[in-house]
Amino acid sequence: MRINLRPQLPAFVTLPTSKSISARALIVNALAERPCTLHGLSDCDDTKAVLKALASDDTLVDIGAAGTAMRFLTAYYSTREGEEHLLTGSERMKHRPIGILVDALRTLGADIEYAAEEGFPPLLIRGRKLQGGSVSIKASVSSQYISALLMLGPTLAEGLTLKLEGEIASRPYIEMTLQLMRQFGAEATFEGQTIRVAPGSYVRTAHYNVEPDWSAASYWYELVALTPDSAARVVLSGLSAESLQGDSICARYFGHLGVRTEFTSEGAVLTKAVREIPTIANACATTCEPLVLDFSACPDLAQTFVVTAALMRRPFRFCGLHSLRIKETDRIAALIAELAKLGVIIREEVPGELSYVGTEQDSAVPTTAVPSIATYEDHRMAMAFAPAAYLFPGLNIEHPEVVSKSYPAYWQDLPL
Repeated sequence: MRINLRPQLPAFVTLPTSKSISARALIVNALAERPCTLHGLSDCDDTKAVLKALASDDTLVDIGAAGTAMRFLTAYYSTREGEEHLLTGSERMKHRPIGILVDALRTLGADIEYAAEEGFPPLLIRGRKLQGGSVSIKASVSSQYISALLMLGPTLAEGLTLKLEGEIASRPYIEMTLQLMRQFGAEATFEGQTIRVAPGSYVRTAHYNVEPDWSAASYWYELVALTPDSAARVVLSGLSAESLQGDSICARYFGHLGVRTEFTSEGAVLTKAVREIPTIANACATTCEPLVLDFSACPDLAQTFVVTAALMRRPFRFCGLHSLRIKETDRIAALIAELAKLGVIIREEVPGELSYVGTEQDSAVPTTAVPSIATYEDHRMAMAFAPAAYLFPGLNIEHPEVVSKSYPAYWQDLPL
């Protein structure tokens, strides 16, 4: 798909709702004795995968590329007494590790077998009544393992005590899960490295509304940062600073890249705080201090920030990126490879860190051909690189359909 962007951005944008909240709300609601009505569920592939699985009586459940669905449904199905499910997914999914979660569930008494390679999907899950109790889990790999276990807590006879080992990855996602659980009546505490969930049940609420997605908002921040329109102003409808989502830190982080955020009754209003338009000619690679940011709590924002800062030639050192290796693709390798096509060299000199210092050894921006960006079956690669068309008119985004995983209307919303 060839991308040519108009400088003038839409004045008003309706974002998709949060797929992270949608997936959690669906699981918690399914575990409730009396489910409620959920409003504003995301229409992305991940949410559809969970919805389809929960509505189906089939033994074989194929969730495609939906990693969240794989983890949450593994835990959910383990408690469905008398049911048997073969949970599988795409080829990439079959190479995404899940052993840490399976081991924790087995400690709680779950009956789960690997149907192929040890430690990876597909999984044969025989549901049974789990008593609960105490379990330890390595916390540095994926917060979704922790969230998957936590959501079972109120339904277990003994509740759940979860002891987190090592550095906690993406802590805001764990806090999101706990806050949502509390909204459905769960009692839970998070002190130090231990989370305790009391036994009981989820309480029916009249309805539940899912909020707009801050991860999707990040691409509009990128567009405002890169557009040549110095008077750009975009309202992101319904977006609030008071959010369950850790990715709301996007507003503060993008302040370092020249985007101002004002929260109003309409939503978040984005404007340029820096009037200088990013070009290769006015790059600050040799004059600016490196921008140092930690993405361990918000890894889904990493690609957006890496691409934006790199194209602005803003020296940076971004850390907390270890989990990017096991996402839809190896996102660290993908970012290095695709930014090189745009003449930008970034390096992983320390594991889990990406840096760009704008050295004279960096390659020149290609001028003989319009680059073609590979997306690696990764929705965030497509969406993070599309705004680069401001600097590379006619930029080609391969397999643009991958955005359906989280933001199906992305191409319709862009100023093409």
